[in-house]
This record gives sequence, C-alpha cells and structure tokens, in this order.
Amino acid sequence: MLFAPKEKGQGLVEYALILVLVAIVVIAALMILGPVIGNVFSTVNSSLTF
Repeated sequence: MLFAPKEKGQGLVEYALILVLVAIVVIAALMILGPVIGNVFSTVNSSLTF
C-alpha cells in the first residue's frame, strides 16, 4: 500500500472527457440536423394554421 497509485482523480477526468465528447457529438448533430428539424416544424405549423 505504500506505493499504491493515486487513481482517485483519474475517474473524474475520464467522466469529464466522456461528457465533453458527448456534448461535441450532440452539438454537431444539432448543427447538421437543425435546418431539417426547422423545416419539419415549419411544415407542421403551416398545416395547422387556418
């Protein structure tokens, strides 16, 4: 136990890196699919107006 590696902060850093990666993927997906989703909502909105 005298030479045990200190891995307490390692798990936190790994979770933070995974969170950053997921955030980047979500932002990229929204940038790519944003106009498509906007067009769908516009079509639905125009079909609901009287």
